[in-house]
Parts: sequence; structure tokens; C-alpha cells
Amino acid sequence: MKTLSTVGLMTSGGDSPGMNPCIRAVVRTALANNLRVMGIHGGFEGLIQGNFQLLGARDVGGILQHGGTILQTARCEEFTTQHGRMKALRQMNSAGMEAVFVIGGDGSLRGAHALASEGVPVVGIPASIDNDIYATDMCIGVDTALNTIVDAIDKLRDTATSHNRAFLVETMGRECGYLAQRAGIICGAEMALIPEKTTTPEQVAEAVENAYVRGKRHCIIVVAEGFTPHAAEMAEKISKMEIGFDTRVTILGHVQRGGRPTAFDRMLSTRFGVHAVEFLLEGKSDIMTALDGRDIVEVPLETVISNKRSISEEYFRIATMLAR
Repeated sequence: MKTLSTVGLMTSGGDSPGMNPCIRAVVRTALANNLRVMGIHGGFEGLIQGNFQLLGARDVGGILQHGGTILQTARCEEFTTQHGRMKALRQMNSAGMEAVFVIGGDGSLRGAHALASEGVPVVGIPASIDNDIYATDMCIGVDTALNTIVDAIDKLRDTATSHNRAFLVETMGRECGYLAQRAGIICGAEMALIPEKTTTPEQVAEAVENAYVRGKRHCIIVVAEGFTPHAAEMAEKISKMEIGFDTRVTILGHVQRGGRPTAFDRMLSTRFGVHAVEFLLEGKSDIMTALDGRDIVEVPLETVISNKRSISEEYFRIATMLAR
């Protein structure tokens, strides 16, 4: 790889708390290594449109504590086409941009790999509150989102106890039930319903009824948004059965994406940002930064996008044993 002078940086796809600390880390590490950094506003759409801004140390000051992303983010179908990628390459060449850092989830990392396939040095950084990215123990934003869910469920339990109710709480997670599964354990829920595991309305009704019979004054069922049937439909089905509790549904929605990043997310995103620049300077490309235990390692993007993260069976065993 030739000596670099100017690199691009984007956030893409769904936003995650911790993206801003990662932006800060990439920019300041690059500047410390005599690289110019051009912020790309609006993800791959901004790359196609040439929506660039030169970033200095002061441009990323005071953003550690803010959720969302100062570079904004979007999804871009045009970049999936060869024509769209050629337009992006033309904009990069005109701006003197020689490499790109992509902070985002699965779709964003696929875009990063496609860009690398065009000969551009690229490093991806995993940011997805669903924690659905293969080969990394944790993605940016997961810890903050999980804390938001836990806080909401703790509050719902107060009102559920006051009224002897069962609450079905829907979390994000279209294809990955990580948030619902972990929140279920942390919050002492009776069940967690996730896309990776089939659970019937009869099984849910039985769990709710058992909680009632055992003398519990509330019942919490955590439901990932990708689970079928959805929380509202499941609530309607079980409410027609003899379960003891009245049933209510709460959909947490996009509140899970926002908020101040936790200390864990600030540190993780900072480490990812620093190592991403260092990996690029070492001549590595078409890779993603990943958390492996306590270490930050690089993983080929081809490996990341060709595999699917699985849910640990150990957590099913723990959740079942403790939900008594």
C-alpha cells in the first residue's frame, strides 16, 4: 500500500450510541499520524454526492457524551450498483481521498467490502445495537441500548406489580435476539422470545400462568421485534387464554438507539477507532476491527459478511433456570 495522506470517514446504516466517540478517536489518531481526515456526511449516499468536510481536532471536541453521529447516517441502495460505486470513486479521486473508514452494521460492512473490492483501502468498524455482527464479541452501541432497555423494564415492573399485570416488552432485533435474551436475564423476565428460537403462544401462556400460580405479582416477557408473532399479536393470543394476569404491551422502539453512550461503549468505540487507523497504517485493508476477549483484532470483511452470529445456548439455560 502506498503512503497515505488523506482518508475518509463515514457512519452508515442505523445509528448507535458510541459512534461519536469512535469518530473522535479515528480523527485524532489519524491527525497524530499526519493524515488528513475528510468526514463523509450521510454515509455511502454522501460518498456518492461528494458531501465531504475536512475534520480537525476541534471539530470532534466535546462529542464523547453525545449519542447519534455528527456525520449523520443513511442507507443507500445506489451504492449496491456498479454505477453508484463508480460515482463514489470519482468523488473520492476528485477530493484526493485515498482510503475510507466505515462505521456501521452488517449492510454498511458489506458496502465497505464492495468498496475494497474496487481497490480502495478500507477498514470497517462494527456499530450495531443488535450485536448481530459476526466475529466480534461486542459492537458499538450494544451496552448503551441494553442499559436503556433495562431501565425501561425496571420501571414497567413497578407498574406491573401495582396492577398485577403481565407486560410484553418489545425490543429491537429484527434477526438477532441478543438484546431481548440478555435483557430477559438481567431483568428477571419469565421469558425472552427471539427470532432464533421457536416459542408457541401456548408456551408463553403457560409461563405467564405459572408465574401467577406461584404468587408473583407481575410477569415480564421480553420480545425481540423479529420474533413471530409480534408482541402485540402474541399478547392478543395469550389474553384469550386463562393466564391470571391482565396483559399489556410496550414497544420500546427507537428510544433504544439514542442516549449518552455508557463508559463501556465510549471505551470500546475509542479503542476500535485507534486500532482502525493503526491497522490501516500497517498496510491492512478489507478488514474489520473486532473485540476478541479483551483484545482488539482485525478480521477479514469477507469472513464477517459470509457468516452469521449465533445465540449462545448457555444463556437459554441460565434464563430458564432463574425464571422461577
